Amino acid sequence: MQRLFFCIFFTISCLLSLSAFAHLGSISGVVYEQSTLLPLRGVNVQLTGLGKATTTNELGQYRFDELVAAPYKIELSYVGFKTIVIEAMVQHDQTVSFKTLMTPSTLELKEVVVSAQRAHDQQLISSLDIKIRPIVNSQEILRLVPGLFIGQHAGGGKAEQIFLRGFDIDHGTDIQLTVDGMPVNMVSHAHGQGYADLHFVIPELMEGVDFKKGPYHAEKGNFTTAGWVNFRTRNALDRSFVKLEAGQFDTYRAVAGIDLLGHGPTSQRGRVKNQSAYLASEYSFTNSYFDNPQNFKRLNVMGKYHGHFSSHSHLTLTASTFWSKWNHSGQIPDRAVESGLTGFFGSVDPTEGGETSRTNVNVQLVTVTPRNYTFKNQLFYSNYNFELYSNFTFFLEDSLNGDQIRQKEHRNLFGYNGSFFAKNEVGNTQWTTTLGVQYRQDLTKNTELSHTKNRTEILNRLQLGNINELNASVYADELIQVSNRFSINAGLRFDYFRNRYEDLLAVPSAIKSAAAAILSPKLNFYYTFSNRFQLYLNTGRGFHSNDTRVVVPQGGRQVLPPAYGSDLGVILKPFPKLLINAAAWYLWLQQEFIYVGDAGVVEPGGRTRRQGIDVSVRYQLSKHVYADIDLNTAKPRAIGVLEGQNYLPLAPIFTTTGGVSVQSNAGFSGSLRYRYIANRPANEDNSIVAKGYFVTDMQANYSRKNYTLGLSVQNLFNTRWKETQFATESRLQNETASVEEIHFTPGTPFFARLSLTVFF
Repeated sequence: MQRLFFCIFFTISCLLSLSAFAHLGSISGVVYEQSTLLPLRGVNVQLTGLGKATTTNELGQYRFDELVAAPYKIELSYVGFKTIVIEAMVQHDQTVSFKTLMTPSTLELKEVVVSAQRAHDQQLISSLDIKIRPIVNSQEILRLVPGLFIGQHAGGGKAEQIFLRGFDIDHGTDIQLTVDGMPVNMVSHAHGQGYADLHFVIPELMEGVDFKKGPYHAEKGNFTTAGWVNFRTRNALDRSFVKLEAGQFDTYRAVAGIDLLGHGPTSQRGRVKNQSAYLASEYSFTNSYFDNPQNFKRLNVMGKYHGHFSSHSHLTLTASTFWSKWNHSGQIPDRAVESGLTGFFGSVDPTEGGETSRTNVNVQLVTVTPRNYTFKNQLFYSNYNFELYSNFTFFLEDSLNGDQIRQKEHRNLFGYNGSFFAKNEVGNTQWTTTLGVQYRQDLTKNTELSHTKNRTEILNRLQLGNINELNASVYADELIQVSNRFSINAGLRFDYFRNRYEDLLAVPSAIKSAAAAILSPKLNFYYTFSNRFQLYLNTGRGFHSNDTRVVVPQGGRQVLPPAYGSDLGVILKPFPKLLINAAAWYLWLQQEFIYVGDAGVVEPGGRTRRQGIDVSVRYQLSKHVYADIDLNTAKPRAIGVLEGQNYLPLAPIFTTTGGVSVQSNAGFSGSLRYRYIANRPANEDNSIVAKGYFVTDMQANYSRKNYTLGLSVQNLFNTRWKETQFATESRLQNETASVEEIHFTPGTPFFARLSLTVFF
């Protein structure tokens, strides 16, 4: 009898529970940006006082289910936009829906929230910087990453040399760079592994920068050791514009962006127009500050279409082309300046220079199903051409003709990125699952390294061949929101490489191949004490691949050296207008294979260890004045080498950047910024030192409704500094013996530019 009573009671309870569940209501909505009326992704949405929160998806959508009938307050916040509070009354068996326009506003740091939602992906620092510090040139794009330094040593046309977290990354060996998800790094490049040239990006079209230091994201594969950066371009223009610039050293630049479908996707009869398209172009010319005119020319053209076919999907199509040609003065040995052979801005071989081009097509389709599953599909293609003439050792190898070399390649790059994203919730626990597939193939023709003279005569071909490199990968990522405060992220990535090389100098020509694979696990923890304090621990394994011309001779053995990293960090808002992000980090590499494209050889660097501290601080001094500072220390060392002989050449040990930015309602805006890098070893025993520098830049703008006047000054105090430095053994034409010492490229002197932007 007692058992029968219990069964009846249990059945009735279940029916009542199901009945109650069936009568629960929901809140859903879509958030748009007012100036373009395009959906806003990543908006923080929370039900005030209930501890329920989420972020908008790729289509700007959010949803709360299982809500009892009651009044609710919905708070929407996004960096650089006015916070909005909506009152909603939820009824049984009903879904209350909203369409919300968020308007840009003066940035208030006190409104920035340290969120527990998607803690693994939150980008507070980069979101603040992109709003406060407008990008004024292509180099500033990379400098948006805290602690990242760049150096140009080929007159502006060559990809910059990158420094980050105790790495001399060369041109991209240990950092993955993408633009709208499309890869920038070039594998098995004629000049160096991972070569990443971002000059095809027009700065005025930049919308945001996502980055993470370390190998902690399952989605990010090759070259992700020091970190990764994804640059996002605008989907729509607020207004059409034309911008003209003129400056010292015969510097001229013209940029135009034309909205092809009217003044943005405007609202018609209360409905949002579902597509946008624009065309933009940039032309630059300068002779620069070198004694030998640089005759630098660059042309960029980009078009983008963004269309919403329904409330569940959108298509983005981007096409661009880029061409650049220049002369450069090359690197100068200290002794050449000290002896008066050449000036500080002079050259030893004035015939150096190069030409490069890249054409891209990038197609992205995003679909969100009614059950809130997100499918992303991306196809990309690039046609790339590169030719560079350099002379680093002058007359060391050939005392008669000199040591000039040519590096050249023609490349076709294509690939696919696909992912599935699902979010489920049971009680206070949320599971976010991401599954992904990636494919990339690089085909190069006549990748060449030759000994040349005067940029016109080929004396000897050192390497010539065709490369076929394939990288296929799959990954799984799980983010578990255990509670409103604690979340765990676990990921696993598998990469497979197949390398083929056809040596055209061999008689007969020979084709050899090799293959290798690597597994990369990730595990990350986040604990959010409040909306002002978050503690996190990131751990993961990453890698960078090696040049096909190295992989094939070694049969694919030991050519994917892993890197193991960890970050223990904190995001802190001790005061409403102060934001601090600090991390102690560690990175261990099994092997640093370095392909030296200038010589066509491989230098195995052995095991290395790097550790340091990163600190980023953002502070709002007043309603219109903001201050920022980044401090970065590193201790990079080779492992298994005698003490005093274990320095890593050119690896930065201390860097800092910072400044003050102003944005007033009266139309005035501007910034005063500095960057400093300390002295660092230039060789393994620190007997040759690369000197540090401290440089200050200034930007000032005056804006009205239809125009903006700008003044940009690089190196405001005309500091004499060396932008890039190398410990190189070389011999000048009249010398009988070689000398190893610092060879450098001079940094920019005082350089002022005026600009006028007209909107229509």
